[in-house]
Amino acid sequence: MRKIFLSMLVLFCLLPLMSISAQATPEYKSLTVYTALPESELPTYFSQFEKDTGIKIQYVRLSAGELLARIRAEKNNPQATVWFGGSYDNFVPAIDEGLLEAYQSPELANIPKVYWDAKGYANPFYVGAIGFACNTDWFKKKGLAYPASWDDLLKPEFKGQISMAHPSTSGTSYTILATIVQMRGEEATWKYFTALNQNIRQYTKSGTTPPMDVGLGEAAIGITFSHDGLKPAFEGYPVALSFPKDGTGYEIGCMALIKNGPSKEVANGKRFIDWMLSKRGQDLFETSKSFRIPVNSQATPPKGSISVDSLKVINYDPVWAGQNRNRLIEQFNKVVAAASNLK
Repeated sequence: MRKIFLSMLVLFCLLPLMSISAQATPEYKSLTVYTALPESELPTYFSQFEKDTGIKIQYVRLSAGELLARIRAEKNNPQATVWFGGSYDNFVPAIDEGLLEAYQSPELANIPKVYWDAKGYANPFYVGAIGFACNTDWFKKKGLAYPASWDDLLKPEFKGQISMAHPSTSGTSYTILATIVQMRGEEATWKYFTALNQNIRQYTKSGTTPPMDVGLGEAAIGITFSHDGLKPAFEGYPVALSFPKDGTGYEIGCMALIKNGPSKEVANGKRFIDWMLSKRGQDLFETSKSFRIPVNSQATPPKGSISVDSLKVINYDPVWAGQNRNRLIEQFNKVVAAASNLK
């Protein structure tokens, strides 16, 4: 009896300590993200998310094509939890290859269904159309009009003056490639890009580089998404945007959970996706000066942004584009220009 009494007494004394220990166990406050968004934007989103939740984000920034390649390479040992940013085209093959975890944010209730991923993996958070960033000083000096169609880019006066990313590494340029295929058919597409190649200054690795080249006067024209072209313009660089009157494609920027990513981060990953899709997160497009068009109907578009609805856009099919990505890029490398010496 004495032994039982002493055992119970010890247990009784330890209970408060055990309770305190359990309460003191910290909630996991870290999240690893792979992102295709420009470095200049990321502090706005990540620092505010940390302030709101206490969760600190560690990230790696690569172009969308490079991210897809990295996630493929890490399939058996994923090193990140969230894929943040990049066109839906890039997410489609990742979904088909089993690289992503199904998750649909409750915030989708405030987002038009036209942007939803029917399979339930990718979460849309912005849209943007393809356009032409033009160096206003160069065009004024030459006395030329801004390009207003895809065929305008083939004019001999633009030889060596067009900056475009390579579709093997850039989600932006893959959308450009898939847009022309959907507008003209494949045979005509290869003829078009073979001709355009004569006017390309250099293929870049990232889709955000061409408008920067234009702003710095290194190129007269950069083929880019509208939000990336507007950024240097509003920073004071001599850049103006033009859009093809014969129609253009657009992207649905997405986020998703990476399958079998660090298990202790999954809850934080879902929380980040929900937060970024909320009005709170989407209103930060104004703060970051990204000019992305939010898809949450409760969010306010950034001042100066260009709505996709105001442009002549084609009935772009991102699922088809995603499913044919590998084949079309392989053909581009073979017929037009191989991915080499990219900057």
